[in-house]
Amino acid sequence: MALDFSTVMTGQFGQLIVDGTVTTLELALGAWLLAMFIAMLLVVIRLSHYRAAQWFVAAYVSYHRNVPTLIQLMMWYFAIPTLLPEDLQMWINEFNAEFLFSLFALGLCQAAYFSEDIRSGLRAIPDGQNEAARALGMGYIRAMRMVILPQGLRNALPSVINHSVLLFKNTSLAMVIGVTELTYVTRDIENQTFRTFEAYVVATLGYLAFSLLLMGMGALLSRRFQRVYAR
Repeated sequence: MALDFSTVMTGQFGQLIVDGTVTTLELALGAWLLAMFIAMLLVVIRLSHYRAAQWFVAAYVSYHRNVPTLIQLMMWYFAIPTLLPEDLQMWINEFNAEFLFSLFALGLCQAAYFSEDIRSGLRAIPDGQNEAARALGMGYIRAMRMVILPQGLRNALPSVINHSVLLFKNTSLAMVIGVTELTYVTRDIENQTFRTFEAYVVATLGYLAFSLLLMGMGALLSRRFQRVYAR
């Protein structure tokens, strides 16, 4: 059978690929924002002097880094809703439950990786930075927000970019609970057209292009930070 990419890239199938790509990007961006917000909170809590809070964060990170992401997705979609009131379940189902639960699962999981990246970046900051912030009258939260965290994020940027690419690729796992992202629509197109090679080549190139774009943006940010702090 001769190759025919026009079948899977035009008409209704082409629109499916566009829609699936948009859903993938929305899921990746939403999960990234959630993960980064939670990661910041985890870092601040773990660096505090409350032992119980530190144990909680350590347990959170251990769980999400050692349980497969696919299991976490299925836990959120199939198991957790059974603990909710029926009215709440119906309300969630009206607002694209598959997408929402995927966003929560991916965001919470990735937060564990981001928090460890940032914590590693903070370790590279000299103790004198924190002492100087305290000498200027800053409290713990203000010192973290204005002095420590910005430097930690700069140090952690390479690791954060790598895990951001991993998060983007992990959006493909959401297909198992029915999220119509790029991998889901690719399989659907393959089933309808029997153009297996063409369909998966298009999907592969799509994931590759966006992953390389993320890595390129990370490299540009790293060089920009190096120029700014070298002055």
